[in-house]
Amino acid sequence: MSMLKEFREFAMRGNVVDLAVGVIIGAAFGKIVSSLVADIIMPPLGLLIGGVDFKQFALTLRPAAGDIPAVVMHYGVFIQNIFDFVIVAFAIFLAIKAVNKLNRKKVEEPAAPPAPTKEEVLLSEIRDLLKQQNERI
Repeated sequence: MSMLKEFREFAMRGNVVDLAVGVIIGAAFGKIVSSLVADIIMPPLGLLIGGVDFKQFALTLRPAAGDIPAVVMHYGVFIQNIFDFVIVAFAIFLAIKAVNKLNRKKVEEPAAPPAPTKEEVLLSEIRDLLKQQNERI
């Protein structure tokens, strides 16, 4: 089997395609959540703590000197990324919880018993007739 054919079979398996779709949707979802945090949640939170934008929180470790840029630790961006993570994790938790709830409902619903076969019906009739004969005796 050629390497190209093997690769094509590998790439077209259902799990690989599902994983690729999941990664693409996950990346798009990450952008949405980042926008939610940066554009919706952080401005009011910054207003509550004195009108400060979290992205502006930084600690200068070494100031710029001539052509050498300053060494700055942007801990505000880190705080914003923590908020992003918490919101993404919570959203995934809610999605998994909903999926598990749907699966639990499917499992909990008892399946209807299968209809008796012709043999079972016939055997039941024979059993009932034998009981009636034994009761007469």
